[in-house]
Amino acid sequence: MTYRVKELFFTLQGEGAHVGRPAVFCRFSGCNLWTGREDHRASAICRFCDTDFVGTDGPGGGRYDTNQLVDAVIAAWNNPCVPPFLVCTGGEPLLQLDEELVGALKSKSIEIAIETNGTLLPPSGIDWICVSPKVGADLVLRSGDELKFVFPQGGVDPSEFDDCDFTHRFLQPMDGPDRVSNTDSAIAYCMTHPHWRLSLQTHKYLGIP
Repeated sequence: MTYRVKELFFTLQGEGAHVGRPAVFCRFSGCNLWTGREDHRASAICRFCDTDFVGTDGPGGGRYDTNQLVDAVIAAWNNPCVPPFLVCTGGEPLLQLDEELVGALKSKSIEIAIETNGTLLPPSGIDWICVSPKVGADLVLRSGDELKFVFPQGGVDPSEFDDCDFTHRFLQPMDGPDRVSNTDSAIAYCMTHPHWRLSLQTHKYLGIP
């Protein structure tokens, strides 16, 4: 299989439970909730996405076969003393991430995390599953390590996910022109619902990828 990758780079995880941890990010091209084209945003299921996942022209992007992509992850990590930590994201990574690639990554002792919208089930062997539900999309993947809900979103109260089985629960303020008020609202919600924690996109504050 050939995998379409928008970009692949080494950075620090900027949000959620692994914030501050060095990681290789592999951003797969494509999503099932928006084409990525601005003229389609108004009709998309997810209208607030701020990520470019169209094409393969980003830093480290391209079309890879299985072995090529594994080698690219190891080269981006560039530290033989510590096993790589890989974050597979998108777009929607589960449109492409399959058992063949997971198996090849695990054969090189690569720790695999995914950030998914939860509309697809993952292959076995993934070490860390972060689900970020999008209002209007069916949530199929209702268990994992981390639930990260962009807030506020579609008038949905986060308590609607209380029946989901996740070790960590984060509210992440929606970016954009209302970021400050959205952050205040997320803080207030976490203060009154202490099983939720606040997640900030620290990479944006730090100016790193």
